[in-house]
Amino acid sequence: MVRWGWIGALAALVIAATTALPGQAVQDRTRPGTITAATAPSPALGEPVAYNLYLPGGYAEGKGRYPVLYLLHGRGDTKEAWTRVKSSLDDLITTKRIPPLIAVMPDAPWSERGNWYVDSRHTGGKPVETAFTRDLVQHVDATYRTAPLRNARLVGGYSMGGAGALRYALAHQDLFAGAIVLSPAVYTPLPPADSSTREYGAFGDGDAAFSEKVYTELNYPTLLGKVDPDLPTRLFIAVGDDEYANPDPAEARHDLDFESAALYNAVRRVPGLSAELRVMDGGHDWSVWAPAFEQAMTDLGAGLSVVPPAPLPGPLYGGAGADWAGGVAVHADGSTTVGYAESGQARLDAVVKGAGWTARLSTPADERLYGLAALPDGGVLAAGYTKGDLDGSHAGNATDDAFVARLDAGGKVTWITQFGVAGAADRLYGLATAPDGGAYVTGYTKGDLAGPNRGDKDAVLARLAPDGRLVWTRQFGGSGEDKAYGVAAGPSGVHAVGSTTAGFAGAAPLGGLDGWAAGYAPDGTLQWTSAVGGPGEDRLNGVAVTTAGLAVVTGVSEGDLLAQAYTAAGRRSWSATVATPATDEGAAVAPLAGGEVEIVGYTRGRVGVVAGGADILTVRLDGRGRQRAAAQLGSARDDGVDPFAEPNLYAAPTPSGKVAISGLTYGGGGDGDVFQVTVDPSTGLP
Repeated sequence: MVRWGWIGALAALVIAATTALPGQAVQDRTRPGTITAATAPSPALGEPVAYNLYLPGGYAEGKGRYPVLYLLHGRGDTKEAWTRVKSSLDDLITTKRIPPLIAVMPDAPWSERGNWYVDSRHTGGKPVETAFTRDLVQHVDATYRTAPLRNARLVGGYSMGGAGALRYALAHQDLFAGAIVLSPAVYTPLPPADSSTREYGAFGDGDAAFSEKVYTELNYPTLLGKVDPDLPTRLFIAVGDDEYANPDPAEARHDLDFESAALYNAVRRVPGLSAELRVMDGGHDWSVWAPAFEQAMTDLGAGLSVVPPAPLPGPLYGGAGADWAGGVAVHADGSTTVGYAESGQARLDAVVKGAGWTARLSTPADERLYGLAALPDGGVLAAGYTKGDLDGSHAGNATDDAFVARLDAGGKVTWITQFGVAGAADRLYGLATAPDGGAYVTGYTKGDLAGPNRGDKDAVLARLAPDGRLVWTRQFGGSGEDKAYGVAAGPSGVHAVGSTTAGFAGAAPLGGLDGWAAGYAPDGTLQWTSAVGGPGEDRLNGVAVTTAGLAVVTGVSEGDLLAQAYTAAGRRSWSATVATPATDEGAAVAPLAGGEVEIVGYTRGRVGVVAGGADILTVRLDGRGRQRAAAQLGSARDDGVDPFAEPNLYAAPTPSGKVAISGLTYGGGGDGDVFQVTVDPSTGLP
């Protein structure tokens, strides 16, 4: 959900989970769907597969493509069992909780309806898994207007069907993006002695109706070791609290409520898998499965998409170990310079990579970049911290010192300014060019850098001249931990943002971690401060000055991405929020023409097409804070945020009106690499 508004007139605008995407069917959602019977040829079985088919209202008149939901019935049941969810599907579509979709409810009569949806090795058994995952899926994609993509398919089931849905989602990640697993008849390491899994030959071998070896090969613990983390798969597991309780204490471990909890705790620890668990009031019946299905579809169905996610283009930057993004600068000719911290030789090196050159700012200790800024002559400013003697004047330094460096258009270092309090930590997190070619930087100090330290860490704002001299330094904060993350210069002065745990003068504590914004005159005189947030965790990470002169800040408030605009006098002009059920956070602001901005951050929810864990989030706001576009892109793994839940993203506008973004990605398969991509603000995508 996105909310936007002006002070005194806050309005709300909802991004539905089913916003139409290219190729997606658009239709009248008020019309109910229909269910008809059909058959699919199956070369694997040598006989057709019968199924019931749910088509959403308006399918016959439409032209777009639809996602598909496959629903597997329990042992002894038929394809008719799932028809009872028709009204739920109609309602979910009508209320826009899920996109219009096709549902396929196959019949599975083989092995006396105890087939467990696997390819049986028992004499006379049937290859049910091959029939369903190959023959049926191919038939459905060829016969109906589906999107033949994994992120357009879900599989679900209850009891035996829940076990089948789990197996299909894990063994066929290329086909299904997720599974609804209701009261799954799964048992580890082997089923109890009285389980029907032993009776029908599904897990048999030759004349034996049950083989421990076959069961172990086909059961989910074996599959978990083969999961591809680059094919993210989501599971929704639900079970009743009144499941059958085996009277034999030795078999209590196999009660399905216990097995479901064990399943959840196993899958949630596997890279590439995510899961939800619900324990509901009821037994092994539709008193549980009906409401659980609706909850599962609200959770998983909203992420169905008939278009693939937008990927992060290569190449990636960094070394063999963990790397972090350190900034992006765009020059007048449209070329970009990227900064990052590269791990190697048991340390971090600060690396700046321009067009045709690479510069390394390094000592035998750690260096990390936290900002790049382009200069009119094609050079760049870089800022961060060093634990060594980076400028040649701090021999013996072993604690974090702030540094700012200037590199010319060819990557040659023209000066380095290193400063800090001996024996204390001093870091820079933000950088902006000053009108004269100098710099403003922000960060924190644990010492008495520009006055007495007021607490654990104090925020710092400093001004550097074009030749690197420190012109002035301001240290401020309260009794807690105060940090400054972002800085931007404008016609009226300089603006800084950050976080505070206990508040300080002008930024009264609001509860928990708070964000703050402040305005300073060019000479360093404080003009205004503003606390941002509520009783939970809040912080501001980025700030930029728009072409209309507003200072737009972004960060996180109560788990939602927050953007606010301030006038030169510190009056809040507008406030906007991007909220999904998961975490959303803003990291950087890029000013655009006409007073608009592009907010860049990350989301673990759905704003566009979900790519993986945390995705890059782009939101275009006009000069009054109203949303014009929103999208997400990324890899199958986390992007834009580090393991400490802190965003690692930078953004800068290009001369052509686009936005260059650089940030952290785990999509390269290593411990973290750095990407750089340019997006079009009209779509938010590359």
